Amino acid sequence: MALGDGTKSVSDTAAGLKMENLYMAEVYSLPQLGWRHYFQQQLTMEELESYTIARVVGQERGEVQLQTRLGRLLLPHSPSIPAMIVGDWLLLETEGRFVRLLERFSLLSRKAAGSRVTTQLIAANIDSLFIVSSMNQDFNLNRLERYLSLAHESGIEPVILLTKPDLCEDPQSYLKQAEALGPLLQTLAVNSLEVDSVQQLEPWCSTGNTVAFLGSSGVGKSSLINTLLGNQQQHTQGVRNDDDKGRHTTTNRSLHPLASGGVLLDTPGMRELQLTDCEDGVEETFSDIVGLASCCRFSDCRHQSEPGCAVREAITTGTVTERRLKSYTKLMREQALNKATLAEKRAADRKFGRYIRSVINSKRRE
Repeated sequence: MALGDGTKSVSDTAAGLKMENLYMAEVYSLPQLGWRHYFQQQLTMEELESYTIARVVGQERGEVQLQTRLGRLLLPHSPSIPAMIVGDWLLLETEGRFVRLLERFSLLSRKAAGSRVTTQLIAANIDSLFIVSSMNQDFNLNRLERYLSLAHESGIEPVILLTKPDLCEDPQSYLKQAEALGPLLQTLAVNSLEVDSVQQLEPWCSTGNTVAFLGSSGVGKSSLINTLLGNQQQHTQGVRNDDDKGRHTTTNRSLHPLASGGVLLDTPGMRELQLTDCEDGVEETFSDIVGLASCCRFSDCRHQSEPGCAVREAITTGTVTERRLKSYTKLMREQALNKATLAEKRAADRKFGRYIRSVINSKRRE
C-alpha cells in the first residue's frame, strides 16, 4: 500500500484528540523517509524537541498526505499554508497544526501545461532522477535532452533507463544514442518485469536517498516501480499498437519506501514538459555545444552560416549533429520565452495587487 492511503484528518484535532490517536499503523524512521543532515541543521534544539517532523508523501484535492515517525495523517489545505509538493519536509505542532516548511535542496518544476502562465511544482528534495524511455517508437533524443536539462537545473543526478529491451531487435543502438548525450551520463537497459534487471538501480536507492521516475506514459514506469517495490502498487496498462504511445496509468504523485532503505517517488506520465528559467540546466546538458561556441570567431555567433563558426565545423566533421544543435537552440529559446512570460504575469499580478490595496485604503480613508 502506498504511503498516504487510509489516513485520518488533522481537522479532527479540533476536538482535542492527540496526534498519536490520528496515526495509522505504518511506522518509519526519519532516515527511511529520506531525512538527512541538510534538514537537521535547519532546526533549533527547541524545535527538534517540541515539534513533529513530517514529509509530504501524497496529495489529494484539498489535502496533503503526510508521513511521520509515528504514522500518517492528512493536512487540509489552507490559504495560510505555503504551497507544498510531494517530497517536502515540514514541522507540525503536537496537535497537528502547521508550523513551517523546511528549505528544499532540490525542486523539480515546469511551466504549467497548456496556455496557463504559471509554474507547476513536480517534486522536492530528490537525489536522483530516473528518466525512463522505452526502446520503441517512444524513444526520442530531444525529449531525453529536455528531461536532462530539467534535472541539471534542479541539481539532481540524472540516470537514463531504457525499458523493454526484450521487445527490441537492437537494444545496443538505443543505448549508444542515449550514452552520447553526455560523457558521464549513466544509461542502463532495464527489463521492468525482471527482478535481477531492476536490481541495477539499488546503488541509487540506499537509505536516506530519494529517487524519482520521470517519463512519458506507456514506457513501463509503473511495471518498473512494481518490481522495485516487490508488489503490485501501481496499476499498469498496455500501449497502443499503432504508435507505441502509452495511456496514463499513474494520475498523482506519491512516495513509497523501498526495502533497500531509500524512498521512491512516482509521477504521472507527461506529454508536455515546457522549461522555464532553465538556462544553466540546458547549457550543462549541451556542454559540448557551449564549449565549441566559446571558440567561434564572433561572440554573438548564431551557428548558421557565420565564418569561423566552431559549431558548424564540428557538424561538418560529425562531432556534433545538426539535430543536437537544433534541440539546444529550441530549448534555450523556449526557456527564455517562458521565463519572460512568467515574469510579465508576476509583474501584472503585483500591479493588480497594489491597485486593490489602494482602493481598499481609499475606502478606509473615506
